[in-house]
Amino acid sequence: MNLKPLADNIVIKPKKKEEKTESGILLPDSAGESKPERGEVMATGPGKRDKDGNRIKPEVKKGDEVIFTKYGPNEIKIDEEEYLIAKEEDILAIVEN
Repeated sequence: MNLKPLADNIVIKPKKKEEKTESGILLPDSAGESKPERGEVMATGPGKRDKDGNRIKPEVKKGDEVIFTKYGPNEIKIDEEEYLIAKEEDILAIVEN
């Protein structure tokens, strides 16, 4: 993937989310309407600028697993792979293992 996000945009590879019914049947991601809310950061922009024009470095970095807002990111498809582009403010947390 050759994608260089601008400003405070973050490229995220969403994690597929499986849901399980009460009887134990696994539902694939495509069976529901829910969007994934977790993913891996694939690339970050250089950061947005403050009022003086200085860059504010993003708090996330490539490889971080993040939780993001459900409807904030824009969906894109590159080489048959789905990605999300989110503003840094749409990222709610970094998952630490």
